[in-house]
Amino acid sequence: MPVWQQVYEEINDPDFVIICVAEDTGGEAVAGPIFDAANPTYIQIVDENHIVSSSFNFVNVPSAAWIDEEGRIVRVDEGTYSKIHQIGDGEEAITFGSDVYTPALKDWVEKGAESEFVQSAATVTGNLREHSFDQSKADAAFRLANLFRAHGQAEQAEQYWDMAQTLNPDSINFIRQNLTLSEEGSAGETFMKVMGDYVSSGKDYYRPMDL
Repeated sequence: MPVWQQVYEEINDPDFVIICVAEDTGGEAVAGPIFDAANPTYIQIVDENHIVSSSFNFVNVPSAAWIDEEGRIVRVDEGTYSKIHQIGDGEEAITFGSDVYTPALKDWVEKGAESEFVQSAATVTGNLREHSFDQSKADAAFRLANLFRAHGQAEQAEQYWDMAQTLNPDSINFIRQNLTLSEEGSAGETFMKVMGDYVSSGKDYYRPMDL
Protein backbone atom coordinates (compact mmCIF):
# COMPACT_ATOMS: atom_id res chain seq x y z
CA MET A 1 0.00 0.00 0.00
CA PRO A 2 2.77 2.53 0.63
CA VAL A 3 3.89 2.24 -2.99
CA TRP A 4 0.34 2.67 -4.24
CA GLN A 5 0.02 5.73 -2.02
CA GLN A 6 3.09 7.14 -3.75
CA VAL A 7 1.56 6.39 -7.16
CA TYR A 8 -1.71 8.00 -6.08
CA GLU A 9 0.11 11.15 -5.02
CA GLU A 10 2.13 11.23 -8.25
CA ILE A 11 -1.01 11.02 -10.38
CA ASN A 12 -2.70 13.69 -8.25
CA ASP A 13 -5.85 13.85 -10.35
CA PRO A 14 -9.21 14.53 -8.64
CA ASP A 15 -10.93 12.35 -11.23
CA PHE A 16 -8.78 9.34 -10.38
CA VAL A 17 -9.91 7.24 -7.41
CA ILE A 18 -8.34 4.15 -5.89
CA ILE A 19 -10.67 1.90 -3.91
CA CYS A 20 -8.56 -0.57 -1.97
CA VAL A 21 -10.41 -3.61 -0.64
CA ALA A 22 -9.04 -5.84 2.12
CA GLU A 23 -10.50 -9.32 1.68
CA ASP A 24 -10.35 -10.53 5.27
CA THR A 25 -12.85 -12.34 7.46
CA GLY A 26 -11.10 -10.78 10.45
CA GLY A 27 -12.76 -7.50 9.55
CA GLU A 28 -11.69 -4.13 10.88
CA ALA A 29 -9.84 -5.69 13.81
CA VAL A 30 -7.37 -7.38 11.45
CA ALA A 31 -7.32 -5.14 8.37
CA GLY A 32 -7.69 -1.81 10.16
CA PRO A 33 -4.19 -1.73 11.69
CA ILE A 34 -2.68 -2.53 8.29
CA PHE A 35 -4.51 0.39 6.72
CA ASP A 36 -3.58 2.62 9.65
CA ALA A 37 0.11 1.73 9.32
CA ALA A 38 0.09 2.46 5.59
CA ASN A 39 -1.89 5.68 6.15
CA PRO A 40 -3.34 5.83 2.63
CA THR A 41 -5.41 8.81 1.54
CA TYR A 42 -7.44 6.83 -0.98
CA ILE A 43 -10.59 4.86 -0.14
CA GLN A 44 -10.22 1.72 1.97
CA ILE A 45 -12.85 -0.99 2.41
CA VAL A 46 -12.82 -4.14 4.54
CA ASP A 47 -14.67 -6.97 2.79
CA GLU A 48 -15.20 -9.79 5.30
CA ASN A 49 -17.13 -12.03 2.90
CA HIS A 50 -14.96 -11.49 -0.21
CA ILE A 51 -17.92 -9.97 -2.05
CA VAL A 52 -15.67 -7.94 -4.37
CA SER A 53 -13.35 -10.75 -5.41
CA SER A 54 -16.37 -13.01 -5.82
CA SER A 55 -18.17 -10.48 -8.03
CA PHE A 56 -15.20 -10.20 -10.38
CA ASN A 57 -14.23 -13.87 -9.84
CA PHE A 58 -10.67 -12.87 -8.92
CA VAL A 59 -8.50 -15.89 -8.14
CA ASN A 60 -6.01 -14.06 -5.96
CA VAL A 61 -5.13 -10.69 -4.49
CA PRO A 62 -3.98 -8.15 -5.44
CA SER A 63 -6.20 -7.96 -8.50
CA ALA A 64 -8.04 -4.99 -9.96
CA ALA A 65 -10.54 -3.62 -12.40
CA TRP A 66 -10.19 -0.29 -14.19
CA ILE A 67 -13.59 1.41 -14.31
CA ASP A 68 -14.06 4.55 -16.35
CA GLU A 69 -16.21 7.60 -15.65
CA GLU A 70 -19.16 5.91 -17.39
CA GLY A 71 -18.98 2.93 -15.07
CA ARG A 72 -17.57 0.61 -17.74
CA ILE A 73 -14.82 -1.90 -16.98
CA VAL A 74 -11.95 -1.13 -19.35
CA ARG A 75 -9.32 -3.49 -17.90
CA VAL A 76 -9.70 -6.41 -15.52
CA ASP A 77 -8.22 -9.39 -13.69
CA GLU A 78 -4.44 -9.06 -13.54
CA GLY A 79 -1.80 -9.17 -10.82
CA THR A 80 -1.76 -5.50 -9.88
CA TYR A 81 1.60 -5.09 -8.20
CA SER A 82 2.98 -1.58 -8.51
CA LYS A 83 6.54 -2.86 -8.99
CA ILE A 84 8.64 -6.03 -9.01
CA HIS A 85 9.01 -7.67 -5.59
CA GLN A 86 11.29 -10.42 -4.35
CA ILE A 87 10.93 -12.78 -1.39
CA GLY A 88 13.86 -14.85 -0.17
CA ASP A 89 17.44 -15.11 -1.33
CA GLY A 90 19.49 -17.19 -3.73
CA GLU A 91 17.94 -20.21 -5.42
CA GLU A 92 14.89 -20.04 -3.14
CA ALA A 93 14.09 -16.45 -4.10
CA ILE A 94 10.67 -15.85 -5.62
CA THR A 95 10.16 -12.81 -7.83
CA PHE A 96 6.70 -11.49 -8.59
CA GLY A 97 5.04 -8.33 -9.79
CA SER A 98 5.78 -6.07 -12.73
CA ASP A 99 7.27 -2.68 -13.48
CA VAL A 100 4.94 -2.08 -16.43
CA TYR A 101 1.57 -1.92 -14.66
CA THR A 102 2.01 1.47 -12.99
CA PRO A 103 3.11 3.28 -16.20
CA ALA A 104 0.12 1.76 -18.00
CA LEU A 105 -2.22 3.00 -15.28
CA LYS A 106 -0.77 6.49 -15.45
CA ASP A 107 -1.19 6.47 -19.25
CA TRP A 108 -4.86 5.57 -18.85
CA VAL A 109 -5.48 8.34 -16.30
CA GLU A 110 -3.84 10.86 -18.67
CA LYS A 111 -5.39 9.72 -21.96
CA GLY A 112 -8.62 8.03 -20.94
CA ALA A 113 -10.28 6.04 -23.71
CA GLU A 114 -7.41 6.93 -26.05
CA SER A 115 -4.89 5.01 -23.94
CA GLU A 116 -3.44 1.99 -25.70
CA PHE A 117 -3.89 0.05 -22.47
CA VAL A 118 -7.69 0.30 -22.46
CA GLN A 119 -9.15 -3.07 -23.41
CA SER A 120 -12.02 -3.44 -25.85
CA ALA A 121 -15.41 -4.55 -24.59
CA ALA A 122 -14.83 -7.93 -26.24
CA THR A 123 -11.46 -8.36 -24.48
CA VAL A 124 -12.88 -7.36 -21.11
CA THR A 125 -15.78 -9.76 -21.56
CA GLY A 126 -13.37 -12.53 -22.48
CA ASN A 127 -11.19 -11.80 -19.46
CA LEU A 128 -14.04 -11.94 -16.97
CA ARG A 129 -13.95 -15.42 -15.49
CA GLU A 130 -17.45 -16.87 -15.58
CA HIS A 131 -18.72 -18.49 -12.38
CA SER A 132 -19.43 -22.18 -12.59
CA PHE A 133 -22.34 -23.53 -10.55
CA ASP A 134 -19.86 -25.02 -8.06
CA GLN A 135 -18.06 -21.69 -7.70
CA SER A 136 -21.34 -19.95 -6.91
CA LYS A 137 -22.10 -22.61 -4.29
CA ALA A 138 -18.57 -22.19 -2.92
CA ASP A 139 -19.11 -18.47 -2.43
CA ALA A 140 -22.34 -19.15 -0.54
CA ALA A 141 -20.64 -21.80 1.61
CA PHE A 142 -17.77 -19.44 2.37
CA ARG A 143 -20.16 -16.76 3.62
CA LEU A 144 -22.06 -19.28 5.71
CA ALA A 145 -18.77 -20.37 7.26
CA ASN A 146 -17.98 -16.78 8.17
CA LEU A 147 -21.44 -16.35 9.70
CA PHE A 148 -21.05 -19.47 11.84
CA ARG A 149 -17.54 -18.41 12.89
CA ALA A 150 -18.79 -14.96 13.89
CA HIS A 151 -21.37 -16.65 16.16
CA GLY A 152 -18.82 -18.94 17.76
CA GLN A 153 -20.00 -22.11 16.01
CA ALA A 154 -16.59 -23.43 15.00
CA GLU A 155 -17.68 -26.91 13.89
CA GLN A 156 -20.25 -25.61 11.42
CA ALA A 157 -17.82 -22.93 10.28
CA GLU A 158 -15.18 -25.54 9.43
CA GLN A 159 -17.77 -27.69 7.66
CA TYR A 160 -18.78 -24.92 5.29
CA TRP A 161 -15.24 -23.57 4.92
CA ASP A 162 -14.08 -27.03 3.80
CA MET A 163 -17.07 -27.21 1.46
CA ALA A 164 -16.13 -23.87 -0.13
CA GLN A 165 -12.56 -25.00 -0.81
CA THR A 166 -13.73 -28.38 -2.15
CA LEU A 167 -16.19 -26.72 -4.52
CA ASN A 168 -13.64 -24.12 -5.68
CA PRO A 169 -10.15 -25.54 -5.08
CA ASP A 170 -8.57 -23.03 -7.48
CA SER A 171 -9.44 -20.04 -5.28
CA ILE A 172 -6.19 -18.77 -3.83
CA ASN A 173 -8.35 -16.25 -1.96
CA PHE A 174 -9.97 -19.09 0.04
CA ILE A 175 -6.64 -20.80 0.68
CA ARG A 176 -4.91 -17.62 1.86
CA GLN A 177 -7.86 -16.65 4.03
CA ASN A 178 -7.71 -20.02 5.75
CA LEU A 179 -3.97 -19.59 6.29
CA THR A 180 -4.50 -16.26 8.06
CA LEU A 181 -5.94 -18.31 10.94
CA SER A 182 -2.77 -20.39 11.19
CA GLU A 183 0.43 -19.49 13.02
CA GLU A 184 2.47 -19.01 9.84
CA GLY A 185 -0.04 -16.65 8.23
CA SER A 186 -1.05 -16.18 4.59
CA ALA A 187 2.42 -15.79 3.07
CA GLY A 188 4.42 -18.52 4.80
CA GLU A 189 5.86 -21.86 3.73
CA THR A 190 2.46 -23.47 3.10
CA PHE A 191 1.40 -20.65 0.82
CA MET A 192 4.69 -20.79 -1.08
CA LYS A 193 4.16 -24.51 -1.70
CA VAL A 194 0.59 -23.92 -2.83
CA MET A 195 1.77 -21.20 -5.19
CA GLY A 196 4.50 -23.45 -6.61
CA ASP A 197 2.06 -26.34 -7.12
CA TYR A 198 -0.46 -24.00 -8.73
CA VAL A 199 2.05 -22.67 -11.24
CA SER A 200 3.68 -26.05 -11.98
CA SER A 201 0.26 -27.49 -12.82
CA GLY A 202 -0.12 -24.90 -15.58
CA LYS A 203 -2.83 -22.82 -13.93
CA ASP A 204 -2.86 -19.03 -14.18
CA TYR A 205 -1.91 -17.75 -10.74
CA TYR A 206 -2.58 -14.40 -12.36
CA ARG A 207 -3.82 -13.82 -15.88
CA PRO A 208 -0.82 -13.01 -18.11
CA MET A 209 -0.60 -9.28 -18.78
CA ASP A 210 -0.99 -8.03 -22.33
CA LEU A 211 1.10 -4.91 -21.72
